[in-house]
Amino acid sequence: MRVLKNTYGVSIGFIPKVSRLSLMNKLTGSSLDRKVKEIPDYLEKDPMEKLLEKPLKIDEYDESIYKLRSMSPRTKAKIRKKVIAFGRQSKKLSFVTLTFSNKVTDRQAIKALGAFLDNVSKRSRDFQYLWVAEKQTKNEMFKDNIHFHLITNKFWNIKRWWNYWLDVQKKQGIVPRDENFKPSSAFDVRVINSNNIKSVGNYITKYITKNTGKYRCMVWNCSRKISQLYTDFYSEESFLTQLEKLEQANQLGGKIKTYNQEHCSIHLIPLNNLTNRLYNRIDEQNKIVWATSDEKIKGGNNELR
Repeated sequence: MRVLKNTYGVSIGFIPKVSRLSLMNKLTGSSLDRKVKEIPDYLEKDPMEKLLEKPLKIDEYDESIYKLRSMSPRTKAKIRKKVIAFGRQSKKLSFVTLTFSNKVTDRQAIKALGAFLDNVSKRSRDFQYLWVAEKQTKNEMFKDNIHFHLITNKFWNIKRWWNYWLDVQKKQGIVPRDENFKPSSAFDVRVINSNNIKSVGNYITKYITKNTGKYRCMVWNCSRKISQLYTDFYSEESFLTQLEKLEQANQLGGKIKTYNQEHCSIHLIPLNNLTNRLYNRIDEQNKIVWATSDEKIKGGNNELR
């Protein structure tokens, strides 16, 4: 018997030799299912040993000491799935692009982003986000400068948050070459129609598909509630058979594209109002996760809203 791993618009069928029947009907993709390794007390290291194992302090802006990171195909697929799962739980989304007013190191940029998100979280009720890094290739003045794309569930007062984003940069030592220069493009916001699930996924997919940049910092991250969302479920092959019957009856709204690999076959399925219903089992579990998340909803002070 073949086991299928299904997510929004993609089904992977594993050959019987590598199929794990124990996974049948199981939901996966949530950080809630990560195994926590318990270390017995007698294996705990002495505090002094832990201290000696810590690396020497070095200049945090020395880029050469940080390992280069990039987005693997697996990472890109995970980001896409998280964005779609987020969009199916939060109906009001915005797409934010944060750029810098001068040349920055990756480490400077990630510190500025962290400070910005921390402040937004404190001043906005139940603020959720997912961000990805990208290198600027068309900016001749700041070649390969890093910038960030975010999907959020927040309504933004653009003028106020734009000014705050510039202030955050200054506090991190990132200042414009011209003291009075305040680039309007530094904080760009677009509203997303989250009713169109395919377009929600495309917003981020557009920026990660061809993202081949090398970074000396994290390449993406998301808030805890988004990390806890499920994105996949395992099923019998009858799930795919059902889709193939709809395709044969010209009711699928497109064609199933199949790519055969050594140990599996990958099936790309059209995402539309009909096929969306087939992923309701993920959505129903995520509704529970979203409502019962142990993440504290911070503040209601929207003075910078």
